[in-house]
Amino acid sequence: MDKHFLADQLQRKLRATYETARRYDEDARVDAKSGAPRAVNVAQAARTRLEQAEAAWAAAADFKPAAMRKGERIGLGALVEVEDGEAGKTLFVAPAGAGEELTGPDGDGFLHVVTPGSPLGKALIGKKVGDVVEVLVKGELTEWEITWAS
Repeated sequence: MDKHFLADQLQRKLRATYETARRYDEDARVDAKSGAPRAVNVAQAARTRLEQAEAAWAAAADFKPAAMRKGERIGLGALVEVEDGEAGKTLFVAPAGAGEELTGPDGDGFLHVVTPGSPLGKALIGKKVGDVVEVLVKGELTEWEITWAS
């Protein structure tokens, strides 16, 4: 699968998130001029969200995923398939955008973005095909077997 296609798609999604946050921040700053405490708090929260969105977009803009070499452990840029006994997921380990859903080239399935800072991303980093990782999901410990990585 073309990782650069996925990285470009993620970058576009994060840019759209940034643009939305920027517009909301502008509106919130106008409202905050009223001096109302709630409006001031909303403006501060909007500014924080804008800064986070900008940092995520910048991280994705510089992201150039490389192909994994045979025997290499999972790291940033990896595509990973995991199964928990009932279902499987295809994941893309990226520097930002945790929780985003991406579409493979030509509509070839869906992938979920995980980051090294997310619970599942932390568990995957440094692992290899055949390893099992444990992650707390909705208060329950879930085991995922790594069945494929590229």
